[in-house]
Amino acid sequence: MALLAVTACSTGATRTDETENYGFKGKEVWVRGPWPEIEPSRNVDDVIDQLCPAIVRLPRATAGDYGQEYCGVIYSLGDGVYHASHPSPLAPIVLVGPARKKKCQPPRYVNDARGRAVFWGDYHSHPWAPSALSEEDRRANLQLYHVRIQFDSSCTVMKLIPYLNEDRPGEVYVRREKKWVLTAYIKPEDKKSGRMTFVDE
Repeated sequence: MALLAVTACSTGATRTDETENYGFKGKEVWVRGPWPEIEPSRNVDDVIDQLCPAIVRLPRATAGDYGQEYCGVIYSLGDGVYHASHPSPLAPIVLVGPARKKKCQPPRYVNDARGRAVFWGDYHSHPWAPSALSEEDRRANLQLYHVRIQFDSSCTVMKLIPYLNEDRPGEVYVRREKKWVLTAYIKPEDKKSGRMTFVDE
């Protein structure tokens, strides 16, 4: 089934259609895996480094205020090899028009015919740049996995390790020259709000 293009007036909203690679299971999103655009690797960073160049080729992925976010997951089959799922634009409400409040819903299920997916983390894109991790991206109650990867349309890649249910700060990194550079902490008392404390504060 092809993805259906949708439009809405400023007072309306739309729900993006499902395809053979992503859809809704009740209120949760499922995605198919693996995504053939991403070469699997035993080094998860090798998978992460391929994501943005592949995502920016998708429809409206770099269209700024008129753009589309894409969400997916990074997972293994329990053998130490990491894969990326197909990306999904699905969300309960897809905002149409010029607004820096786009959404996609992180998947909760992966359909991989080879076996059961073991989730490592989720990833999502922002269709503009620069774009740091938003407050919603950082809040503890919105974290589904142990790691969150985000990148903007210029392929600045960020990583959040929230350390949920641990009495230690969450950590925010940016990817620079194939290395992760720590840029901020989220103190235990700030995990609920997602407030960051930058490393030079």
